[in-house]
Order: sequence, then structure tokens, then C-alpha cells
Amino acid sequence: MFNRVDRFVRDIGELDCEEDLAGALAEISGDLGFHYFALTHHVDVRRSSAAIRIHNYPDGWADWFDDQGLGGVDPVHRASNIAGVGFAWSSLPDMIALTPEDRRILDLARKEGIGEGITIPAHVPGEAHGSCSFACVTGERPAGGSLPLLQLVGAFAFEAARKMARKPLAPRPVVLTDRQRECVIWAARGKSDWEIAQILAISRETVIEHLRQARDRYGVGRRTLLAVHALFDGTIGFLDVLRR
Repeated sequence: MFNRVDRFVRDIGELDCEEDLAGALAEISGDLGFHYFALTHHVDVRRSSAAIRIHNYPDGWADWFDDQGLGGVDPVHRASNIAGVGFAWSSLPDMIALTPEDRRILDLARKEGIGEGITIPAHVPGEAHGSCSFACVTGERPAGGSLPLLQLVGAFAFEAARKMARKPLAPRPVVLTDRQRECVIWAARGKSDWEIAQILAISRETVIEHLRQARDRYGVGRRTLLAVHALFDGTIGFLDVLRR
């Protein structure tokens, strides 16, 4: 299944419109055992022209969701806003204090056929919080071990949607120096600044500076986002990260 996700990540970089991305998300969701997906900013999309939302939820549910103005207060969205990595909806009570209204919303979703799910947060500095969620039909359960794969799918899908939304701006491609690229690869492999310094025979302070400059060039604040962006634009590849 990793090869399938790898192909998805590589293919979506070539897509030009949200309709194609929605089709690709529907296909990969089904392959991973999920019927629904929803990629969205956590705002009232009817009031924000810059907001992204791509989904295949039932139309009636989406209309009701918007009519109630739930974009910023939905319990899954609130939990995602404070999460750093993906989580199962069954973990919601451990993440936030669920109100009676929250429980009513979740119950109504189940009645609409939207059952258990997994959400991948998307936090980009300077933008509204967002996420990419995957849900089963009510009565079914997510496949075990799917979270790491969904983490990749959700992160890259959200970045693809952002790229489409800002495409008219035609941003210049990011170019890293060879040393910055090496530091990014080792950071993506989970190595600390000190470990990278030992591997590359440079000082820890130099490693920190290389990674800071790389983050600045991509406009991100965290290592995980740096790796996602570098993978997405081809600066580094999956084989670079997996090779030890």
C-alpha cells in the first residue's frame, strides 16, 4: 500500500484543478478503506473567498454544516487545531471537552452515514487552520495501521490544494544549497541537530542555520512542514528519506 500512496503523492503534483484532486482523493480514500474525505480550512467557507474546501460528503450534510456556521467550531476541527499529527475521531473526548452540542453534531453526522474517521491537521503559518479528514460509512471502522499512510496523503493533498489556489501568483521555485538539502534529508530521517552535525562533520550551530535558512526559503516554521514541502517540489525524494 505504501507504493500506492507514493504514486498518489507523485501524481497530485501534476494536477491542475480541484476536480482532479477530488477524484484522486476519492480513489486513494477508497483504496485505504474510507468512503468519505474532506479537505478544508476551518472557517466559514461561504464568507471567505480564500478558503479551501474539497469533499465528497453528502450534499445535505455539507449544506446543513454551512447553514449552522460550523467551519470554525466543529469538534473535529477544534481538536485538529491543537493537534500536531493525525488522530482518530474516537480520541476526541481525550483531546477536547465535548459539549452536548458537539455530541449532537457527531450523532447527526453518523445518522447521515458519516461514521468513524481520521483527521490530518494542516497548520501553515499565516493561514487559517485546516485539515484533511477521511471517514468510513457509519457502522464500519478504519483499517488498522492506516494512520501513517493517511498522514502522507493528507499533508500532500492539502499542499496540492494550496498550490492550486495560489497558482495565479506563479511563485518562484525554491532552491536549496547542497548543504541545506543534506540537512533537510537527515532531518526528514528523524535525526537531531547534533546527530546531523556528527554525520556531516560540521558544527551543530551550522546545522541549525542551514535548516533555518531552508525553512525561511519555504516560508514554514517546523521541520515536518519543511520535509513535506521539499518532498512535494522534488527537492528531496522518498528514497532519500528512506535510505539509511
